Amino acid sequence: MGTTQLACVITAAGMLCGCTTTSTRDRDASAHLAHDAYVEAINSNNLDNFLGMLTDDIVFMAPNAPMMTGKDELRAWATPYLDAYTVGWEKTELELVVNGDWAYSLYSYREDDTPKAGGPRLQDTGKGIIIYHYDDDGVWRVARDAWNSDLPASGN
Repeated sequence: MGTTQLACVITAAGMLCGCTTTSTRDRDASAHLAHDAYVEAINSNNLDNFLGMLTDDIVFMAPNAPMMTGKDELRAWATPYLDAYTVGWEKTELELVVNGDWAYSLYSYREDDTPKAGGPRLQDTGKGIIIYHYDDDGVWRVARDAWNSDLPASGN
């Protein structure tokens, strides 16, 4: 049996026994890094860094706000936020599941944003879920992000 044939047999055997290829393992491992890259992009206070971590068809569900779809809606929402605050988010990944080109992450968060104009800090804690997509360029990006606060709702 030649080297090429042996490689084909080993690859086929790996597929039959549920083993993954090196590229799949690398992609799955990089999904764990996507969470940290996303938090870093948020905390960079740079709109382009933040938008670069999102798919074009992003769906964003922030507390007390309408659902936002697409980067244009996110830009309109994020620009005044990033202009007003030096943001400080900690997102602790609680669970990550990867399935092919999709992954989801459950997380808890702590927000501590400092107003650039002075005044009281914006602080919050809560939990959320992020759905990532592995794009054609080999980068995991946020396709969906939804979160809610642990703080009591303010009365109307």
